[in-house]
Amino acid sequence: MSVLSGPRIETRRILHQGTPQWVTLAGDELLLGDGRRVREADATYLAPCEPTKILCIHLNYESRRIEFQAPELVTPTYFQKPTTALNAHRGVLCRPANCQYLNYEGEVAAVIGRPMRNVSRDEVWDYIAGFAPANDVGAQDFRDTDAGSMLRVKGQDGFCPIGPGLVRGVDVRESVLRTYLNGRVVQEGKVSEMTFGIDYQLADLCRHITLLPGDIVLTGTPANSRPMQPGDVVEVEVTGLGRLTNRVVEIPAPKHDVGHQPTDSKAVRSVALGSDSRKPSA
Repeated sequence: MSVLSGPRIETRRILHQGTPQWVTLAGDELLLGDGRRVREADATYLAPCEPTKILCIHLNYESRRIEFQAPELVTPTYFQKPTTALNAHRGVLCRPANCQYLNYEGEVAAVIGRPMRNVSRDEVWDYIAGFAPANDVGAQDFRDTDAGSMLRVKGQDGFCPIGPGLVRGVDVRESVLRTYLNGRVVQEGKVSEMTFGIDYQLADLCRHITLLPGDIVLTGTPANSRPMQPGDVVEVEVTGLGRLTNRVVEIPAPKHDVGHQPTDSKAVRSVALGSDSRKPSA
C-alpha cells in the first residue's frame, strides 16, 4: 500500500526504563506494545528510525531560490549528514560558544521502508515507510570551509532532529510546512512548491545509491532560514504529520584550535541571514 493512502498511522519511538520502545499516541498518553502506558509529557523521545545514511538536497523551494537570487534549477544537488547528527523530538540543539549563526531549516523527512535501487518515480511511494517533520540545523559559521559537502556546517552532533513520529496515510504533497521560533511563524511553504518533488529526489538518488530501511532523505526548506539563540525554542510543523520541538543550548567551544575556525565573513552572513544581509543597516 502506498504511503500516501489508507488511514493515518503514526508510530513513535521512546526510551522507556532504559529500553527503546515503539509506541502509539493515545490521547495524552503513549501506548507501548505490551500494553503499558506512559504520559506523553514525560516521555524521552528517540528518532523514529535508525538510518544508515541521511541524504539532503541543497536548494529545492522556489521561495529560497528567489531569496538567494539563484538561477533556475535544472537538476538537484545533494549532501550528506553523518548518522551522529540524528536527534529527536524535545532534544536539545547545541551551539558551540564560538559560533553565532546556528540556523533552523524546517523540512519534510522521507524515511525509507524497504531497499530501493533503480526505482521509478511512480513506484517511489511504495518504498517509503513514512514522513516526519525535521530540522536541517546548520552552523553557518563554517560556510567558508568544506565547499558543498556541508560537513561541519550541517554534520555536527544532533543537527538532524526528526519526529515526533513517523506518519503514513497522509498525502504529504498537499501539506504545508511551517517553522516557529518562540511561537512565531518564521518559515512557511507548501510541499507542492518544491522544485523537485519527493518522488523525483528518491528516484534520482536510488539510480546509483541503494537506499535502505530507516534511511532519511531531507527534502528541502523554504525561504527565511535564520539564526537561533541559546534559550530559543524552535518547532517544525507539517500539516498531517505533527510538530517537532527542540530547544537551543550553548555548549563550550572545542578545547583545541586545530583546523578551520568559525568565521563571520560576507559569504557566511549572506547565507545565515539570507535577504536580511542585503538590507541597509540603520
